Amino acid sequence: MSRDLDEHRQYLSDGPRVEAFRRAIAEVVRPGDVVVDLGAGSGVLGFLACEAGAGRVYAIDSGSILTLARQLAIGNGWGDRIVHAHETSTRAVMPEPIDVIVTDQVGHFGMEAGLIEFLRDGARRWLKPGGRTVPRGVDLWVAAVESGEQRDRVEFWSGRPSGIDVSAAYHTASNSGYPADIDPEWLLTGGARIISLDLSPRGPDMFRGEAELTIGRSGHVDGLAGWFTAALSPSVTMTNAPGHPQRIHRRQAFLPIVERPAVAQGDTLRVSIVTRPAELIVTWTVTLTRRGAGPSTAVTFRHSTFDGMLLSARDLHRSRPDFVPSLTPAGLARRSVLELCDGARGIADIEREMRARHADLLPDAAAAATFVAEVLAVYAH
Repeated sequence: MSRDLDEHRQYLSDGPRVEAFRRAIAEVVRPGDVVVDLGAGSGVLGFLACEAGAGRVYAIDSGSILTLARQLAIGNGWGDRIVHAHETSTRAVMPEPIDVIVTDQVGHFGMEAGLIEFLRDGARRWLKPGGRTVPRGVDLWVAAVESGEQRDRVEFWSGRPSGIDVSAAYHTASNSGYPADIDPEWLLTGGARIISLDLSPRGPDMFRGEAELTIGRSGHVDGLAGWFTAALSPSVTMTNAPGHPQRIHRRQAFLPIVERPAVAQGDTLRVSIVTRPAELIVTWTVTLTRRGAGPSTAVTFRHSTFDGMLLSARDLHRSRPDFVPSLTPAGLARRSVLELCDGARGIADIEREMRARHADLLPDAAAAATFVAEVLAVYAH
């Protein structure tokens, strides 16, 4: 079964998403423009750029889905205008300056799918002066939610499923963010914009923001819902906001608050979020003030994905400044592959030499072929 293919089926069948990009790309791309479709997937954004008059599109993706994208481009009549680059975008080199970069690396909460890292890198290295990006900006929104369904995802790790004590994982679970289909009926507050992401090449690596939420009904705060609104072009936006009439078919984020404070209508929540998207670190702090009560009675709750990271003792040891690294047998073999890529040897010669040099690691031809292919897929052209 192909999970990747079904994922792209969902993207392509998401009418509000495709139409938002179609209108935005038509507004941004000018006839003859050179366009990069970054993280191209099945290639649909590149097709929309061709519809808008792009003279050439470079579709970049590190996944095998790009093989299908090439076939789809030919099948839809765009094969002569789309160049497919099977590469990680941060390693890709463009043969000409770029007018527009289009991408949908937005994720569930606007930042966790690599949007900032990849778009900034491409804009810095490829874009012409005055070049444009789609999206041009992303706003992050939050609201308080009450949801037994989402609470149970965390509390699972405090019990004994199948008679097994799993409580050692509870701290990690309570400091993790979760993709979630947020039902509008779960919302205890309206949504509030908390952070506007600066996507420009010289923008900050860390973002912070605050928002005040007013409780609309009594209940318990199980956590925060998070979603995005992306400005794709000057007049087109795209959002996964719960209940929005043009919401794209994408889940939101759920950030738990394990203390589950009871709240009543009129109470206020002061929410602070600090995030470093490149490291997937999000810290959320919520201060509850009861209606009519003074600031001295406020209660604060804090969680952070940094506290939920699963860091092994080995990984921590390797990160010490005084750690002296040496290559493992697999590392030595990888170095051998790179040394053998001298522009003269063919794949068969490299595989034979690898078996001779690293017989313990690569005991047969199949193992050598697999190992060499994995290295060449990243480093060879």
